[in-house]
Amino acid sequence: MVGDETQDQPNAPAGHWMDNGKSVGRRVRFTVASEQSGLRLDLFLTAREIGLSRTQIGRAVDEGQVQVNGRPGRAGRKLKTGDVVAIDLPAARPSGVLPEAIPLKILYEDASLLVIDKPAGIVVHPAAGHSSGTLVNALLHHCRDLSGIGGVLRPGIVHRLDKGTSGLMVAAKSDEAHWGLAGQFKRHEVRKTYLALVYGDPKTDGGRIEAAVGRHPTDRKRMSTQSRRGRSAVTVWRVRERYRVAALLEVNIETGRTHQIRVHLTELGHPVVGDQVYGGAGRIRTVGDPAARARMKALDRQALHAWHLAFTHPVTGETMRFASPLPEDMAGLCAFLRERGKG
Repeated sequence: MVGDETQDQPNAPAGHWMDNGKSVGRRVRFTVASEQSGLRLDLFLTAREIGLSRTQIGRAVDEGQVQVNGRPGRAGRKLKTGDVVAIDLPAARPSGVLPEAIPLKILYEDASLLVIDKPAGIVVHPAAGHSSGTLVNALLHHCRDLSGIGGVLRPGIVHRLDKGTSGLMVAAKSDEAHWGLAGQFKRHEVRKTYLALVYGDPKTDGGRIEAAVGRHPTDRKRMSTQSRRGRSAVTVWRVRERYRVAALLEVNIETGRTHQIRVHLTELGHPVVGDQVYGGAGRIRTVGDPAARARMKALDRQALHAWHLAFTHPVTGETMRFASPLPEDMAGLCAFLRERGKG
C-alpha cells in the first residue's frame, strides 16, 4: 500500500510515495470542478500539465496507475463534479546524458529557473549525431539537481530553439517551475519575439500569417503548411529595417510549432537568410548585388534570433522580461547591408 498526499492545485509539486522506505515516484490528486464535469479522464489529465503527453497518460491508465474515487479508471470515463482523480507518476531516472563543462551565458538564475542566452550552433537536446556538446549536457554540469518529469530526467527544458537559432531560453530547476512554465507555454501566455533577417523587400510593413504547420508530406525532416496533420500556427511580423535586397523583421509567435517562423516566412515569399532547408539555398542566387550576396552567403546559420522573452515566474508570480541584443554575426551583416542600401 502506497502513501498518498492530496494535491488539488495542478501546478503544485506532487507528494512522494514510498516502496520499502524508498521514494519511487509521486502521486498527485485532483478534484473535478463543475466546469470540468463531462470531460474524459484522459483529456482531463492531459490538461493538468503534469508533464505527460496524452499517449503517456493513456499508458498510465492501462497500467492501473490512474484512479477515480479510489478505483482504477478508464481513459474514456466521463468525470463528474467532485470526482477525485489520482495518478502515480514514476520517479525520475538518469537519462545517461553526461554533464559537460560547456560555458553558459546565464542572464538570470534563482532556485526555480534560469534564463540562458543560447549561441547559434549548439543543439538543445541530445539526438542522433549529437550525443554530446548540447545545452542539456551543459545544464547537467551547471545544475546538479534538475527537474525530472514523467519518469525520465529531463533537465529543465520546456521549449527549444533550433541549432542555428540564437537567443533566449528559460529552463526549469524544479518540478513546480517545470509544470508552471510548461503550462504557460501550452496556454500561449509566454511572449516570444524574434528578429529575422529575410530575403527581399516585403510589400507591406507587417502582417499576420495563420497556417497550420506539421510534418512535410514527403520529407520527414522538414515541416510544411501542406501537412495532412498540421497544427494551428500564428505568426505576426513587422518590418524594422529595409536593406533593398533584404529586410530585418520583428516576429511574434502566438504558437510554438517546430520551425514555425522559418516555414511561415518562406510561405510569405521571404525566407530567412542562411536557411538552407526552407528556401534560402536557392534564394541567395537572386541577390543582384555581388558584395551583398557574398556576405549573406558567408553566414553559416539561419539569421534568426530570439530577442525578447517574457513570462510569469511560476513560483513568485512576478512578471519576468529579458532581452538579448543581436549577436555579432547578424549585427555585422545588418550593418553591412544597411550601408550597401544607402548607395
